[in-house]
Amino acid sequence: MRLNPRPATASGTRRLARRHPAALLALFLCSTGGALAALALPAALGHTVDGLIDGGPVPWSGLLLCAVLTLAETGFDAGAAVLGTSTTARLTAHLRTRTTARVLAAEPRDALAVPTGDLTARLTARTADAAAAPVTAAGAVAGVLLPLGAVTGLLLIDPWTAAAFLLGAPLLVALLHTFTRRTADAGADYQRAQSVIAHRLTEALDGADTIRAARTGAREYRRILEPLGALADHGRRTWTVYGRAAGQSALLLPLLMLLVLAVGGLRLHAGAIGVGDLVAASRYAALAVGIGALTGALGALARSRAAARTLDPLLTLAPLPHEGLGPLPGGPGHLEFRDVGVAQDGGPDGGPDGKPLLTEVHLTVPGGTSLAVVGRSGSGKSVFAAVAGRLLDPDTGTVLLDGVPLTAMDPALLRPEIAYAFARPALPGTTVEDTIAFGAWTADPEAVRAAARAARADGFIGLLPYGYATPLTDAPLSGGERQRLGLARAFAHPGRLLILDDALSGLDTVTEHHVRRALDERAGRCTRVIVAHRLSSAARADRVLWLEDGRVRATGPHEELWADPEYRAVFRTEVAEVEAAETGAVPPPRTEVEAR
Repeated sequence: MRLNPRPATASGTRRLARRHPAALLALFLCSTGGALAALALPAALGHTVDGLIDGGPVPWSGLLLCAVLTLAETGFDAGAAVLGTSTTARLTAHLRTRTTARVLAAEPRDALAVPTGDLTARLTARTADAAAAPVTAAGAVAGVLLPLGAVTGLLLIDPWTAAAFLLGAPLLVALLHTFTRRTADAGADYQRAQSVIAHRLTEALDGADTIRAARTGAREYRRILEPLGALADHGRRTWTVYGRAAGQSALLLPLLMLLVLAVGGLRLHAGAIGVGDLVAASRYAALAVGIGALTGALGALARSRAAARTLDPLLTLAPLPHEGLGPLPGGPGHLEFRDVGVAQDGGPDGGPDGKPLLTEVHLTVPGGTSLAVVGRSGSGKSVFAAVAGRLLDPDTGTVLLDGVPLTAMDPALLRPEIAYAFARPALPGTTVEDTIAFGAWTADPEAVRAAARAARADGFIGLLPYGYATPLTDAPLSGGERQRLGLARAFAHPGRLLILDDALSGLDTVTEHHVRRALDERAGRCTRVIVAHRLSSAARADRVLWLEDGRVRATGPHEELWADPEYRAVFRTEVAEVEAAETGAVPPPRTEVEAR
């Protein structure tokens, strides 16, 4: 379902350049000024040498001019270095912010199509490489202006000397072209290998407990580092390209210099040019063949281009579409699913284009009531929870909140109406209080403490070194304590819909009982959707939704569904199936009742 997406944008150099045009203009002027000073210096030096050889008075004005040009070249180069560094930092910050905003504004199913480790690499290293392009391009003017100006200077001094240099110019151009192409290819392959390592490392960190329990650390170590061979190959390839370019230039450039000086010497012997002209010609020849700056700029631009290609899929992500409706009408959170279907990587029918995750879900949850969502692993419970709060858009059907389609609401206005808590919550913020206050709005200290009491988190928070002001890095938290902080964050941002996606699984029985009482106190004011694995969660809900293979198997009060032996079997097999999926072990055989 896509409604009026905003136009996509990419990480083009021109777009980035428009962010800081004054700084880039100053950088361009500094680079140009340094190049012009470098080009003027040989002519001034040659004229001064001629003045000294003529035997007249000391040409103090010429010597002063040479000194001024030297200082000017040094000053302009220093200014270009400072401007280049600061502007690159600002452009990198801007590009990271823009790319991250695009990812967060997109539908999670689209944004998470890129593996987490690869996404991290793109948002960090790749943005820095791509953001360097405008600065590199602005500073590369010196790399282009110096050889062109030097050839022009040779032509003005003596056409024959310039012709000698131009004989080798095609070989120099071919060398630069080959270097740029091969550097771009090697850089792109290197970045891809880096992304693979980052993705595998992120997977291992997320599953550290499982790896430790299964004692597969050595195997994971080998799996993570396996792409290092390819990374090393691409790195060696990059340096080989640089080495070949350096070797070829080390052979070509002295030959060109020797040819220019030989022709210049013959022209001096013939009386066509003077000693000062020969000195100037030698300096111009050195500038013309000095391709180091240009080579570095071309290499940097090639890396920036390769990095920009990896960012373009993120920057062209379509934001969550909406029709721009204003605030929701007043209501306690009446939730309605109308023939909702969700498919994985394909169409809703689950054919060759995709696997069905939810199919033809039709359901009404009265406002202010509680709904427990149960089913075996893979039945679609978390997908249902994601669709209910518009973390995921359905491929077919419509979800309505208090009579308004979720896709019609501006996400900025919808998000404060829906609170989420997860089994493994992320904990942003610097301190414990920050992470509870974090949300669509920043909760005040009183609301933070009330929410922590409701989530039964105030007890362990009080034992921390600085209480609510304890930095998260200094607060060792168990899985259940992390869940309670996630619950407290949801309680601190009350809306008309509260969705708990397995957010009670890490709580002990007593804590869960108190949290359930806090949830019951919200009856009539807030609709609660609880993805449940425990029998107690289903038993206390006003209504139960029983999912099986993405379809609604049954709905109704827990007491009525309990008469079905297959419904009872869900709660006997769920824990075993989850543990088997995490460890790779074979789940225990089902009983005759469970196998029905």
